Amino acid sequence: MAGIHVGVLASGRGTGFQSLVDARERGDLVADLAVLICNIPGAPVIERARRHGIAAVVIDHKAYGKDREAFEREVVRVLREHRVDLVVLAGFMRLVTGYFIREFPQRIINIHPSLLPAFPGAHAHEDVLAWGAKVSGCTIHFVDESVDGGPVILQKAVPVLDGDTPETLAARVLEQEHILLPLAVRLIAEGRLRVHGRRVAIDSRGIELPRMA
Repeated sequence: MAGIHVGVLASGRGTGFQSLVDARERGDLVADLAVLICNIPGAPVIERARRHGIAAVVIDHKAYGKDREAFEREVVRVLREHRVDLVVLAGFMRLVTGYFIREFPQRIINIHPSLLPAFPGAHAHEDVLAWGAKVSGCTIHFVDESVDGGPVILQKAVPVLDGDTPETLAARVLEQEHILLPLAVRLIAEGRLRVHGRRVAIDSRGIELPRMA
């Protein structure tokens, strides 16, 4: 599947999206970043895409009110227009519906800033610190109809330090997200993943995977 067309959905600064751009420019990722779709007009990620010559489409979810599927139908239309094979949710602050998942079965991946299944949801760093956990991290996983519950592709542990705030913990976790996300896309693009129920097997022949601990 090398040379697959990737569509990225993002809502904010776009540092995850930038990690894919940087990996492609270094030659570490052979994939076409076909389109960025952003649901927040004026979000910084839009300019990142345009600066690198990547199509950027703004689809404001507020224009669709509470009709989440209508919003997603427009997103799917744009993804199909750009012949997208793989959808990457990179800081996309919207839950997707079953309709969207069925349109791209086992072809949607997400970054989550904790070691799933621990601390799912939108406030992972706050939850980690409130719980008093000593270790956090990040997870790249396939998206299914659960909340942050799809099969895990890659994980990286990050220690929780005394005196950490949600912001300081988030910054260290983000560094690892930027390593794992391009790697996960590369593994998919090169056909190195096999999903068996909840388990994802990785063919690592000829490639050095980072330590997960």
